[in-house]
Amino acid sequence: MPSLAERDQRQLLIHRDKLVRLRTQVKNQLQHIAMNQGQQKKRQLWSKSGRALLEQLPLEPWTKQRRDDLLRWLDQLEGECGQLDAAVMQAAEANAEARLLMTHPGVGPVISLAFVLTVGPIERFQRSRELVSYPGLNPSEDSSGERQRWGRISKQGSSFLRWLLLQGAQTAVRGDVELGRQYRRLAAKKHRAIAKSLP
Repeated sequence: MPSLAERDQRQLLIHRDKLVRLRTQVKNQLQHIAMNQGQQKKRQLWSKSGRALLEQLPLEPWTKQRRDDLLRWLDQLEGECGQLDAAVMQAAEANAEARLLMTHPGVGPVISLAFVLTVGPIERFQRSRELVSYPGLNPSEDSSGERQRWGRISKQGSSFLRWLLLQGAQTAVRGDVELGRQYRRLAAKKHRAIAKSLP
């Protein structure tokens, strides 16, 4: 049973996630405005020069109003997300299990803290299969007679933790040579989404 403090830290993670997604939506809308003006800058749009370009776009009055509002919201969200990132880092550093998890490739403070707070004491899982099935990363089974067929992941359990773990897998395959090799082999045989979720 999670303590009040642990439940409160879960709220920190959920709140951060909602604001990060909101920030992404705002950025996507600004990208759309820039693209309508023939400026396809992708990530460069969030640099100093990209910001200056956004502010100087020759726009019609209501499009300009929308652009200005979006930029103001983006600044506000950047500040709030930064504060929440610092709070998550502080909470993860104060947790021994989360600190240990952060030594693995692709696992930062958000994933490590979410894992510890969602899964709880690891001793309650007798086998690794039980742990894998907890966030719904176990493959679904469609077997008949003597034939055993494995399908997509079951997606039962915490969708938030599952999503974070898959994001971490994307980072890990870029930073770990062996993991990257296994991922590319599975992606070629099956599909990239399936390769990310396979243990």
